[in-house]
Amino acid sequence: MQPKTTRIDPPTVPNDPQDDSRIIIQGGRQLHGSVRVGGAKNAVLKMMAAALLSKHTTVLRNVPNLTDVHMMATILRQLGAKVDINRNEVSIDASGVNSWEAPYELVSHLRASFVVLGPLLSRFREAKVSLPGGCAIGERKIDLHERGLKILGADVRIDHGYVTASAKKLVGARMYLDRPSNGATENIMLAAVCAEGTTIIENAAQDPEIVNLADCVNAMGGNIQGAGTYQITIEGVPFEEMHDAVVDTMPDRVEVGTFMLACMATGGEILIEGANAHHLYSVISKVQEMGAEVAIYAPDVIRIKCENTKFKGTDITTLPYPGFPTDLQALFMPVMAVSEGTSIVEETIYENRFMHAAELRRMGADVVIKGNAAVIKGVEKLMGAEVKASDLRAGAALIVAGLGAEGITEVTGLRHLDRGYDRLEEKLRSLGAEIWRR
Repeated sequence: MQPKTTRIDPPTVPNDPQDDSRIIIQGGRQLHGSVRVGGAKNAVLKMMAAALLSKHTTVLRNVPNLTDVHMMATILRQLGAKVDINRNEVSIDASGVNSWEAPYELVSHLRASFVVLGPLLSRFREAKVSLPGGCAIGERKIDLHERGLKILGADVRIDHGYVTASAKKLVGARMYLDRPSNGATENIMLAAVCAEGTTIIENAAQDPEIVNLADCVNAMGGNIQGAGTYQITIEGVPFEEMHDAVVDTMPDRVEVGTFMLACMATGGEILIEGANAHHLYSVISKVQEMGAEVAIYAPDVIRIKCENTKFKGTDITTLPYPGFPTDLQALFMPVMAVSEGTSIVEETIYENRFMHAAELRRMGADVVIKGNAAVIKGVEKLMGAEVKASDLRAGAALIVAGLGAEGITEVTGLRHLDRGYDRLEEKLRSLGAEIWRR
């Protein structure tokens, strides 16, 4: 069997990836008011891939308008799906999916798209997906993906930059992941949805986005239990029994953290609506330890107050969920840079996730990198400067730094920022920030 190939059209995205625009920030403006966060990028992309497990229509709500979402839509269309994006809703009709190959031209633009490997293998018993290539923040291994699919009965080969998996049938099995990898948990879980029998994944990733993905699959007719815990159990169901579904995307916990850190950098008091504090206890604990006041209002509102607060330094070690999230360590650094004493950030997930440190030094921060740790000594203030984002979270960190700095900061490299934030500067303006894009 050969996968059907069609012409690859360039993706439709809200902002041109080659855009050389910049964000300008006049620092020193306190934030006040309320802001509503959107759906989680890291959840919706995987649920879009899961739509391949049905010949029917999957509707995802509370979807942010991000370049990554548009890129995933392009990949699904390449596979034969009909994808409609209307405001914050994505409709995916997978009845016409007729290809099991995701080519390099598309996968290279979106690492998260590698998760189509599992559902394609589950649906066609064949899948060919390009290796996603390098990543600015560090190596992302696929060894656990490969091992897990082999345990389910697939023949997995890596040749000429592609992962090819095939199986006469997939049979459920028990497996242990050497580390709680999000991507491996997702790919194995999705591959097992239509396998014969029971699959048990031990030492699975426990992130809330995994729970959202399992809820999506279950709404489509799958049977996944234990998502969000150490052990996930998947009872295989026939592909023919998978059906249409409507699923809500969870709040973006990284966006919630971004607004909390923006408020700390500038002072003021804000309400963050649409949040889920249960996803952020490790972050809230550190924010409070540094001196901010945090109140949690049921069911989905967090208040943070830090007017006239002099923050104290703290130490952070990034760990798999429910530990401190690697996606937020960069955003803490601008606040640590103007806090009393010395702070230490130890990065245990990605080896190259301190590239924002050099840009913060341009703004006056005292940051020294020692292996996988950053030592930050507090200074009186940061000064505005021209800086460039090296990756998504580095871009957000530089905006947080600019909001609290004296003078004007110009941030370039916005193609990274637009991958993960929907209208960030507009939301910050609504809170009183002087920030605009040109």
